[in-house]
Amino acid sequence: MHSSSQGPNRREFVRTVSAGLALVPALGLDGVRRLFAPRRSRVALVVTSDRKQGVANLLKLFGPQGMAGKRVVLKPNFNTSDDAPGSTHNDTLAELVAELRARDARSVTLAESSGPPQTRGVMERKGVYDLARDLRFDIVNFEEMPDGDWVSFPTAGTHWPDGFALPRVVTDSEYTVSTCCLKTHGAGGVFSMSLKLSVGLTPKTIRRPMHRSPDMRRMIAELNTGYRPSLIVLDGVAAFTDGGPSRGELKAGNVMIAGDDRVAVDAVGLAMLKSLGANEAIMGRGIFQQEQIARAVELKLGATGPDEIEIVTANAEGRKLADTLRGILAQG
Repeated sequence: MHSSSQGPNRREFVRTVSAGLALVPALGLDGVRRLFAPRRSRVALVVTSDRKQGVANLLKLFGPQGMAGKRVVLKPNFNTSDDAPGSTHNDTLAELVAELRARDARSVTLAESSGPPQTRGVMERKGVYDLARDLRFDIVNFEEMPDGDWVSFPTAGTHWPDGFALPRVVTDSEYTVSTCCLKTHGAGGVFSMSLKLSVGLTPKTIRRPMHRSPDMRRMIAELNTGYRPSLIVLDGVAAFTDGGPSRGELKAGNVMIAGDDRVAVDAVGLAMLKSLGANEAIMGRGIFQQEQIARAVELKLGATGPDEIEIVTANAEGRKLADTLRGILAQG
């Protein structure tokens, strides 16, 4: 019994090794190593102070796939109507919609809930309804959504005592795009990027208890198990290195980042905050020791460490910054 159970495994091993050896002449040893290496999450990086040009160059560099013919849901950061990075800049939003259209998205729906201000007022102050009319995208305001359009997630395996809920328009989305900002979060989150963006997907009634919980940062990560974005665009042209999420210590980041792995994008974002010089909550802890990141890794939401992140860029200026960020990432 023991012998027969081992036989197929041994044969499979021999076949795998033989296949690998057969590839050596064609690919070379380096090529074979790459073929069998663990998957690395690509993060594209563009140095720019021009958001519209930055988004265009960034998506050209990252090359997102699979959105043609899809109904795209776009989740911005409209926590408030404050200037970027307090909220998504309208230039970033407008160019992103244009790029999605250029890649043959069937439709674009912006979906959001602000907080604590009312969502409709935030969008009015930002001129989002005018943008929607001019650029032909739809808007879903989660505050105005009926109860039946929410999907409940149980408490099991989470730090949410009563579970949580996310909008069906996001959980059932054919293609989700998240666009976030580069900033610290002075109300307990430590930082607010792609993982934290998920809080804007929840019913407002569960946000206050979350912000009071000692497990807040773990709870943020857990929200991300309910959906998966196909593209993340992080606007770091301006950054908060202290304070946030609405107002804070403002520094020029002059960078835009894209990826499809929330952990990798946030890790590179944290490296960028460290390079700018941020508050002690950022500078005094390793990137993969941050509770949002550590819990996301436990939940298998993305890269498990710096070695699984590949930063790609297009010019000498970008390569110089990428080298700096790789060095910071390598410190953990």
